[in-house]
Amino acid sequence: MFKGIAVICITCTAAALTTGCSRASTHANQLHTANEREMTLGIVQKEIREGMAQGDVAAALGSPNIVTKDQQGLETWIYDKIASEVSYSNDGGGVWLLLGGYQKNAGARGSSQKTLTVVIKFDAQSQVEKVSYNSSKF
Repeated sequence: MFKGIAVICITCTAAALTTGCSRASTHANQLHTANEREMTLGIVQKEIREGMAQGDVAAALGSPNIVTKDQQGLETWIYDKIASEVSYSNDGGGVWLLLGGYQKNAGARGSSQKTLTVVIKFDAQSQVEKVSYNSSKF
């Protein structure tokens, strides 16, 4: 009977030691969240070509943020995207025995911001005439 209780105590202690604490570096690796499909510079460069129809641009990138017309009635579509991410992860744990204990806390915080501005000018046939863009990440 005593041998069975000792085995259970040792097993519980070992489990608490291995699962209760995490390093800050472990949390830092888990900060980036899984995003839905987002508009990126790579998607713009891959999908948008001169001569492409407006409907195909809308299918590839979605609706633009701004639509303007010049004096000749030619449209320009502007996509202006800003993405911010702030993540924080914290973990605490430890082992408490009859006469004392051990406790450890670990955590990490991260933040980033990305911007992407895409300007697409269309010709008189409503086809892509010119694409320009600016992208930054900080």
